[in-house]
Amino acid sequence: MGLFVKNHLAVLVLHDATGILDALREELAAAPPADRPGLERALALVGPYTDRPEAELRVRWVRERLTAAGHAGPADSTEAIRVLRKAEPGLSLLQAVTYAREAAAAGA
Repeated sequence: MGLFVKNHLAVLVLHDATGILDALREELAAAPPADRPGLERALALVGPYTDRPEAELRVRWVRERLTAAGHAGPADSTEAIRVLRKAEPGLSLLQAVTYAREAAAAGA
């Protein structure tokens, strides 16, 4: 999920769910009957992910990184911040703290 840019809390989250959804719709419109069920299923799977706010994506990113590192403590702990910075070396201390607090507030 993401490319982090080292500026004061600047984050560029790259996700093309809307583009993928559009491409699936185009394919479905021209698909032969045998391909339609699979494309319809793909649309149903991708659809819910198209309009997620960036804050939600950041919280998910934090949760994924903490889980992958085996961190079971609070999302805003010092250890969690270390895990985040190790997972994304370009992440500043301020960004890591902010994201960790955001995740903790979301119940991560």
